[in-house]
Amino acid sequence: MVLDYGSGNLRSAVRAVERAGAEVTLTSDFDTALAADGLVVPGVGAFAACMRGLRAIKGERIIGRRLAGGRPVLGICVGMQILFARGVEHGVETEGCDEWPGVVERLQSPVVPHMGWNTVEAPSGTTLFAGLEHERFYFVHSYAVRDWTLVTNDRTRAPLVTWAEHGGDRFVAAVENGPLSATQFHPEKSGDAGAALFHNWVTSL
Repeated sequence: MVLDYGSGNLRSAVRAVERAGAEVTLTSDFDTALAADGLVVPGVGAFAACMRGLRAIKGERIIGRRLAGGRPVLGICVGMQILFARGVEHGVETEGCDEWPGVVERLQSPVVPHMGWNTVEAPSGTTLFAGLEHERFYFVHSYAVRDWTLVTNDRTRAPLVTWAEHGGDRFVAAVENGPLSATQFHPEKSGDAGAALFHNWVTSL
């Protein structure tokens, strides 16, 4: 299932998940999205605009209720960013879904946006990047989470955080946290590596 809240290249996301072997529906319906085996949350554009669109269909509640029930969610690009506590763009601070603490902020690199192919530093035990640890993925963004602040103190299993670097600035490229996963890059634009990552996610459902 791909969540339609008026943001992102939705048809591209649908086709990419279909190529991974899943039967896909595009929906903005609360109950349909809640009941899906897996839910992809895409996103393109400004953090604030994506959050307005998400709240208009009660998308933050869909995500929260799915995760409370252990039902998988995959955020992509700004669909990843809105999972964090807040975003700051052009001096505007917007509350996110707050599934993870952290701030989405402008990259501190000589060249922004970060646009093009890049490698990532995936952690051991990864499911998303299994067999893809040395592949390149396609990024188009100016904002990211530059500091991972969630501390579990071994009380719960720590999320698996994948990092990337642009112009000397490190940022969170992906997170795997039980039923909640997300990527800053575009798997649907990342060729065979992106298709394989979608396949890894679909087969883990």
